[in-house]
Amino acid sequence: MRRIITWTLFAIAAAMLATTIVSLMHSNLWWVRILGFPRLVILIVIGVLALAVAIFVRGRLGVGVIAMLASAAGLQAWQMYPYFWFAPVEVEDAKEVDIGLGPSCFTVLSLNVFQHNHDYTSTRRLINRLKPDILLLMETDQRWVDALGPQLARYRSRVMRPLGNTYGMVFATNLSVRSAETQNITDQDTPTLYARLATRDGKPFNYIGLHPRPPVPGQNTDLRDRKIEHAALAIGDSEVPRLAMGDFNDVAWSRTTRLFKQVGGFLDPRVGRGSYPSFPADYAPLGWPLDQIFLSPGFTFRDLHILKNVGSDHRPLAATICLSGDAARRQNASPDQRTLQARSAARSMTRQ
Repeated sequence: MRRIITWTLFAIAAAMLATTIVSLMHSNLWWVRILGFPRLVILIVIGVLALAVAIFVRGRLGVGVIAMLASAAGLQAWQMYPYFWFAPVEVEDAKEVDIGLGPSCFTVLSLNVFQHNHDYTSTRRLINRLKPDILLLMETDQRWVDALGPQLARYRSRVMRPLGNTYGMVFATNLSVRSAETQNITDQDTPTLYARLATRDGKPFNYIGLHPRPPVPGQNTDLRDRKIEHAALAIGDSEVPRLAMGDFNDVAWSRTTRLFKQVGGFLDPRVGRGSYPSFPADYAPLGWPLDQIFLSPGFTFRDLHILKNVGSDHRPLAATICLSGDAARRQNASPDQRTLQARSAARSMTRQ
């Protein structure tokens, strides 16, 4: 029996290492990209396996199994390192730059409602309770728009693109709106929201709401990655502060999302604080962060939360953000020095 357990552990450890190595490949194949999502789960599995090895495996074989597990764990942790609590932060808390909850601060709420979720009441209550200044809802078909009619009616500005293909989008805000529209960039009926907004004291900023298609069987990530990169290019050269949110159908540590940060000059308030996993909703603490929020260096934030499940397969993401200008830029980490090179590379990719 011990021999069977030993060789079973050896096979699982080898599979963990192979899976980890494949997940690092530069590939747009859907199954390769998905392997990069559950890195925390894989780390936990490796820890359990290491404990089992310590109990059951002896000799050189045990050393080999431990070496494979350690290599896999090291590679997984290396990818996730920025989202451990001991990593340096990129975006300072608003309190660190002496910003109060004044007219430059506003609240945001992003939620993939899950089109086939008919628990409209939970989402109504969430919006009623938070009263966000900016509301971004995804997977909204006409039934969802109708069900949230009273909540949406409280917003002065709305962009509603209900669709029955799980890529509908609703944007609503009570901030000043200079422009707001949805665009189909790489594929039809998969809108991206572009807006120019202003805080209550008149400070302008650009806003992007994203919900590209996910990697699934028969659907690789070419279009998704191009959509994400195009969104960064669309506003990356602007000196106006920038805020991006949405269900990226990609994790924060992927090469596509890292490129999005570099091209757009974005920072991630989760870096140095945790990954804030939002999917799958029922097991979010062991899940991964598909729902993203990125800020340019002129922003700080006061709070950031992944909220309780409201019946969707995603959990809501909510934050209070302050546009602090030079005070924030002096405190926040500078965007990667490779930003210009990344923008040039992204332009070349989007033209292909």
